[in-house]
Amino acid sequence: QVPKDPAQRRIRELTTLSKQLQKVHPNVLAKILKQETFYQNEEIVAINKPYGLPVHGGPGVKNCIADVLPILAKMLENMRAEPLHLCHRLDKETTGVMVLARSKEAAERIRLLFKTRQVEKTYWAISLGEPEPTEGIVEIPILEKEVKSHQSHYKVSPSTLAPTSRLSPGDGRAVRVRKNRRAESAVTRYRRLASSSCCSLLELQPITGVKHQIRVHLAYGLGCPILGDHKYSHWSKLAPQKLPEITLKRLKLKQSKARHLPLHLHAHRLSLPLGERLDLVCKPPLFFLKTLRRLELDI
Repeated sequence: QVPKDPAQRRIRELTTLSKQLQKVHPNVLAKILKQETFYQNEEIVAINKPYGLPVHGGPGVKNCIADVLPILAKMLENMRAEPLHLCHRLDKETTGVMVLARSKEAAERIRLLFKTRQVEKTYWAISLGEPEPTEGIVEIPILEKEVKSHQSHYKVSPSTLAPTSRLSPGDGRAVRVRKNRRAESAVTRYRRLASSSCCSLLELQPITGVKHQIRVHLAYGLGCPILGDHKYSHWSKLAPQKLPEITLKRLKLKQSKARHLPLHLHAHRLSLPLGERLDLVCKPPLFFLKTLRRLELDI
């Protein structure tokens, strides 16, 4: 049954699309990525990564970007083209700029640029709440650990959420806990572009490249989880994101259906120093733009 509400229809369409991407023939998936190609030269190919498509394979993954790169290369050039190479990663639910290299040498050079923080990355996200202050830098080390609950799961979390001291069993004095050496340094610059309907449109520049860094820093560092980020909206459990009444009203969405809301995180721009600095920019997907309009988040 097709939902009457437009917002719920969009959510249903995205869920269906994500499932279909796992069922289509690899040639069809490569053709979709070809249509999403917005820049190419003799060294790189840039695509606008679709929502719901994983970059790498894994349990339950039948189709991923890595598996169809040889087919995509042939579609873009000719039947004798060398396979394309991954240079970085994006989460399955994240959309936006993704760079592929035409050779191993180019891929290694670009990976080194990412590793040495020479690539300028700019993301757009719609968040719940408004960060305070409205512009700044979040610098909180993070690590991945298991969360014990009725449904045990793994999350990346700020290491600063752990206790900084423990009580000595002998005399009850506070003893400083040694800093977790597995925690990775993570730095994110943020700026609010607009706010309305208990939500904000944020521009984000991750200085480091730690797994789920932006999602963790927004949720636990600023208290402003990304719209549709059900994984990081609650620490101790896996549950649908709780939305403010005005947000639900503007989205024309019921709280009971909020679990289907997609992650609103988009890799908007990548700037690479390849000879001259190359700026790669792509606009957010249609569902992201429609949410901006509904929430009246005017740029």
